Amino acid sequence: MSSIVAEQLSKTFPGEARPVVDSVSFRIEPGEFVVLLGPSGCGKTTLLKMINRLYEPTSGRLLIDGADARAVPATELRRRIGYVIQQTGLFPHLRIEQNIAVVPQLLGWERRRIEVRIDELLDLVELPRAYRRRYPRQLSGGEQQRVGLARALAADPGLMLMDEPFGALDAITRARLQDELLRIQQRLHKTILFVTHDVDEALRLADRLLIMRAGRMVQFDTPLAVLSHPADDFVRDLLSADDVLRRLSLLRVADALRPPAVNEGYGNGSSALTPTDDLRIALGRVLEAGGESLPVVADGQNVGRVTPASIAAALARGERALPD
Repeated sequence: MSSIVAEQLSKTFPGEARPVVDSVSFRIEPGEFVVLLGPSGCGKTTLLKMINRLYEPTSGRLLIDGADARAVPATELRRRIGYVIQQTGLFPHLRIEQNIAVVPQLLGWERRRIEVRIDELLDLVELPRAYRRRYPRQLSGGEQQRVGLARALAADPGLMLMDEPFGALDAITRARLQDELLRIQQRLHKTILFVTHDVDEALRLADRLLIMRAGRMVQFDTPLAVLSHPADDFVRDLLSADDVLRRLSLLRVADALRPPAVNEGYGNGSSALTPTDDLRIALGRVLEAGGESLPVVADGQNVGRVTPASIAAALARGERALPD
């Protein structure tokens, strides 16, 4: 895990009058999943590329694990950082195993260690080991993106940069890979900076949102805090912050549990809820069931129930718990 501190970071390209990134400052803690969100041209990808020095800042300072990023040769720095881009960026002439092995080979790993790591990563991203000998063109778009993620993780970096990695995928594959990324993050606890223009994706993935407009940071906070207290009308409109269902999607059934009703059954597989379901799903199912209550089941046991009133109370509690 890595920490990142930006101090008045700016970037102006030659011939341009206005900076693309303008005096941005923030601190990202080790293990945080931060999503950079904003409209096209707001500077989010430029900011991401300054972190691994694909672009050098015009002014300001960037610290990674407390050290100035410019104190490390750019090539060496990039080998310590995982990088995933849209369309995966895989080398088409290399087999899957060769693509995954690129950075470990550059770092001088022994062949046996590389072979073991390839198998570990294919298992992690849930691809068959038989895919080792295939070429990228022989895989689907979703499978290629999994390989891209495996390659970025190959040298076990503490920091991952992801630039709209799922943007070219269909909605079903995209949702599946979002789930996979959250599963992997829960296991590995990397520091992740993830660029997207998709609000739903940002809300689903982020520990905190860094929202940008015209090169400047507008707000940096948790998804629920941003939805509940948008910094200005731009943020409110960008996130549709007045949409209560969006706020419910950030809370879980566990936040709205009431004791089980006497003699209440477990419900059927389609109606019973689990503690990890989000409250937007829960509200929809409660209303479909007649608007009274639904049981919540965990490990085969009825652990409680949710009602429209308990859902509303959970939303109010969540918003009251936010700092002023």
